[in-house]
Amino acid sequence: MTNVLSPLRALLGAPEQAAPESLASRLNWLRAGVLGANDGIVSVAAVVIGVAGATSAVHPILLAGTAALIGGALSMALGEYVSVSSQRDALRARIARGEAADDDDVSPVHAALASLIAFLVGGLLPFLCAVLVPVPPRVPVTFGAVLLALALTGWLGARFGDAPPFRATVRVVIGGAIALGITFGIGALLGTSISG
Repeated sequence: MTNVLSPLRALLGAPEQAAPESLASRLNWLRAGVLGANDGIVSVAAVVIGVAGATSAVHPILLAGTAALIGGALSMALGEYVSVSSQRDALRARIARGEAADDDDVSPVHAALASLIAFLVGGLLPFLCAVLVPVPPRVPVTFGAVLLALALTGWLGARFGDAPPFRATVRVVIGGAIALGITFGIGALLGTSISG
């Protein structure tokens, strides 16, 4: 049976209907996807908002945003691959020693790809806002778009994990707002001290 979340599940490589025995696999792709998207949104937004606080010129924002988008996606994918590979190695060692272990094998490649794609998709929104929106409303539009995107990922993560969505959404939005406020303030402070 398909539903409105089916395209997102397909994009992240998740099974359409997870069987109870594949709960670890379902939670793994969910964790990697939501963490990757949230990290992409917040990391890239923090960089472009910080640079926008220092300068209104598009070129430095474009350069810093591109580096944050590509570097962050690769870092997330590598970190996810190493983490899941280590977890899988430890699980296989327990099984080889005859210890009871959950034999639900999680793919480090799938987790890495889910994290990479989710980071890129999440990071594109603040990047495009900061580069394409003209100067006067650039920061508020980017800030607003980021908070809406974080609300969506918070809700989706809770929905996929069968958790209450309100708390997850509020937690993610507040954390993102704090990160953006701090990086904008630092960018504005450094931009003023460098140019002044």
